[in-house]
Amino acid sequence: MKGEWLVFFCPPAINYFFPDSLFRIIFNYLCDPIIRIMQTKTFISTISLVLALGLSTALAQDHQHMNMTAAAPARKAICVLYATQGNTVSGTVIFTRLPEGVRVVADLNGLTPGKHGFHIHEFGDCSSPDGSSAGGHFNPSGSPHGSPMDMSRHAGDMGNIEADANGKAHMEYIDPHMSFDGPASILGRSVIVHAKEDDMKTQPTGNAGPRIACGVIGLSKAQ
Repeated sequence: MKGEWLVFFCPPAINYFFPDSLFRIIFNYLCDPIIRIMQTKTFISTISLVLALGLSTALAQDHQHMNMTAAAPARKAICVLYATQGNTVSGTVIFTRLPEGVRVVADLNGLTPGKHGFHIHEFGDCSSPDGSSAGGHFNPSGSPHGSPMDMSRHAGDMGNIEADANGKAHMEYIDPHMSFDGPASILGRSVIVHAKEDDMKTQPTGNAGPRIACGVIGLSKAQ
């Protein structure tokens, strides 16, 4: 307040009461630097306030956007399968969140006719030629291996997918044990197709043989 009084009151008052005096000249000479400093401080304070208000608004909008994004859970995921070394399998698996579980829709090509073990594995890593980098079956609960309809089973147990005489396979079912959320989320895991049929009982893999295709489960663009 003292600075503002000096800036806005002193010069007009002195000039009014002492228009031609030596006192006015001396006063203005002494006060001019102080007045300019006060004006500069006032200007800087105003700019700082404007910048602070702008930053506060931007942060609030960004926080609101993050909350809106976090409030929209994933509804659909996709896995694109690629053949491991020496094999010819390819295809896609679509996972869709439903109230009763997750719908699994798989379409594969390049298989030998018959049943093939079909599982979600622990790591989203298909970098090794034989698919071993995907790790073992995804099993956060530590349950025994079983069929997809068993109450106690690996979270990644999807049973078998069966190919026709042309090497094509289609499978569709709703899995009540699958999840997109928390420690049991399948997002970022991998899907493995095996060379042989899963017998649904041999621990811990169902004796399904080598891994002939691998793909990572990621969020689908279409939600």
